[in-house]
Amino acid sequence: MKELLFLLADLWMMFAGFFYGWKFLRRYSNYLLGLEWIIVATSGTNFLAWSLLGGDEGSPLYTVAYFFDAFSRSIGITLILVMGLMRVTHRYKPSLVTDIGVFAVAIAAGVYLQQFRAGHLYVGPATFYVVVNVLTTLFLAYFSWRLWKIGATGLAIGAGLATAAGTAIVLMYDFFPFPDDQHRTVFYILALGTWGTQLFVYFRSYRALHEHNVRTGAEPASSPRSATSV
Repeated sequence: MKELLFLLADLWMMFAGFFYGWKFLRRYSNYLLGLEWIIVATSGTNFLAWSLLGGDEGSPLYTVAYFFDAFSRSIGITLILVMGLMRVTHRYKPSLVTDIGVFAVAIAAGVYLQQFRAGHLYVGPATFYVVVNVLTTLFLAYFSWRLWKIGATGLAIGAGLATAAGTAIVLMYDFFPFPDDQHRTVFYILALGTWGTQLFVYFRSYRALHEHNVRTGAEPASSPRSATSV
């Protein structure tokens, strides 16, 4: 049962990343969020392949998994997420050079931080992950407030709950591991499910703020498609 739940949670995250990442690219030309969503989905695909092939810690897929993990936990679902969401909160659109630069920094962070792997508590990197998550959470609280302000109360609550769950996962990742969870299966069921839900909820929330901005004349429509499309 745990293995089935793990599979479903990973597939959910992969679907949310690829599907909504493509929508960010195609509908909104938001390369920061679109590429980050696709990177998260690619990470899930690699993690699933590694698991199905036996979970050998000597496999190159294992190293790749930690690179993707460090990439998103350090810069991806922190700085890149905030910069991408600022398109609808502050009408901020970074230049191509900035887009490339922030992904280059994320790659460098992923290469460096992937060496600090589970099984041993590295206080410095673990604390760094918590700090950047807390800073991101502060912005996401503001993001949820903006949703509430425009009347999207359901999405505001959903974004708030998804953010709180994401923060709990960050704390559990290094500092509060589950007892009797030798292969971290229970943790990853919760983590993958939470991360997939964050990708889904943040996309829907972004769409709601974008459509509000279009209605109020704050920004032009990005697509002639119906606002009610998935």
